Amino acid sequence: MPCSPTPGHFDVEIDLDALRAAGREDPEQVRPLVERYDLSDGRSLNLLARGRVVNLAAAEGHPAAVMDISFALQALCIEELVARAGELEPGVHPVPNAIDREVARLKLAALGVEIDALTPAQEEYLDVWRGGQAAP
Repeated sequence: MPCSPTPGHFDVEIDLDALRAAGREDPEQVRPLVERYDLSDGRSLNLLARGRVVNLAAAEGHPAAVMDISFALQALCIEELVARAGELEPGVHPVPNAIDREVARLKLAALGVEIDALTPAQEEYLDVWRGGQAAP
């Protein structure tokens, strides 16, 4: 599906008209805020929160509890910027993977969710798409 280059809080990141056109029929609501599109090629696609930013459009609960991940990422990234003062060029930098993973791990642990560790082969596979290599 074509996507807009402009991210945001609206349904502009996914071409919903093209998605509807690719579907065999109207989407089925399979859960609250989850619509399944059965595509003409036999695949199915689940669209969350009508294509909007999920943590804003589909969040449940108290806003502070919903936004804690964002706050944790911001705090740890600021700590990283201070620790690396003078090393980074001015500009926009992605959240370091280690920070992203640690915040996710802590949030899941707080919810009582256990996750498996990736095998070395799975870790290696995560970077395959970046190099344009074929999957192993």
